[in-house]
Amino acid sequence: MGRGRAKAKQTKVARALKYGGPQTDLDRLQAELGSTDSSSSDHLDDSYEVVEDPYADDPYAKYYEDDEDDDKA
Repeated sequence: MGRGRAKAKQTKVARALKYGGPQTDLDRLQAELGSTDSSSSDHLDDSYEVVEDPYADDPYAKYYEDDEDDDKA
């Protein structure tokens, strides 16, 4: 029968979360994520090369279908 106190505490905590909720410290979150004021495009990795389409000049490429399932059927 001693469930009254436990239920009252759970109700109190649930109401506090529903109506009050924890306040988010955005400055602390920004510091944890390590973001800075500079734009993110400055930090892009340049170690990858841009690979161009080897079939861009092929006039018959538009007639080729990528479906490999058609060959098996």
